[in-house]
Amino acid sequence: MSESDWITPRWAVHERVRSLITKRTGGVSNAPWASLNLGTHVGDDPAHVAQNRARVLAHLPAEPLWLTQVHGTRVVEHGPGIVGGIEADAAVSRAPDQVLAIMTADCLPVLLADGSGEAVGIAHAGWRGLADGVIENTVRAMAVPPERMFAYLGPAIGPQAYEVGEDVRAVFIAHDAAASGAFVARGGGKYHANLYLLARMRLRALGIDRIEGGDRCTLRESADFFSYRRDRVTGRMASFIWME
Repeated sequence: MSESDWITPRWAVHERVRSLITKRTGGVSNAPWASLNLGTHVGDDPAHVAQNRARVLAHLPAEPLWLTQVHGTRVVEHGPGIVGGIEADAAVSRAPDQVLAIMTADCLPVLLADGSGEAVGIAHAGWRGLADGVIENTVRAMAVPPERMFAYLGPAIGPQAYEVGEDVRAVFIAHDAAASGAFVARGGGKYHANLYLLARMRLRALGIDRIEGGDRCTLRESADFFSYRRDRVTGRMASFIWME
């Protein structure tokens, strides 16, 4: 792997906070998982996934806390006795060298950091988790005043590519009528949904205004990103955050 194989988020966080988001390049997996697939649950050769994870680990201070993501809202706090494989879609940490990880291939990775460098968090926000409150639960678990919080929105399916039905739109509008502004009608009861805008609205409702990222499209940028909606059988990128 080289620096061209990942994204280093640009956000004005405390110097202790470190983050990294992989692309699909720089690994050993063959098509349709080519090449840096980090998911063990998508049908790829386990030996290839292990090699890919080893390549990423070389750029991290410790083995990441790999979660079993279920499109829910559970948050776990990293610490003694916490091991990978826990069913959850978000995690927080208050200690150095505890690497949090979320895997995605269209869903939105939300990275969170305390401006004082005392806590970090990460959330897997597909539409269901986002609607059900995974961001709110993660922020609550961090227990950091909103005026100290920073957020970074990693690569997800973009607003010109993410088509959903009226049922999805209705769920968000039931929570906040202003969410209608994140949906553009396409006809036939279909809409283009803006996950980035929906996440920003949730964050701002919590009092978090320092939000960066949210300008990529996993479906359209096929050279850089895996996309489940585009390819169905595909790999997974990962977003990582930790404190030194």
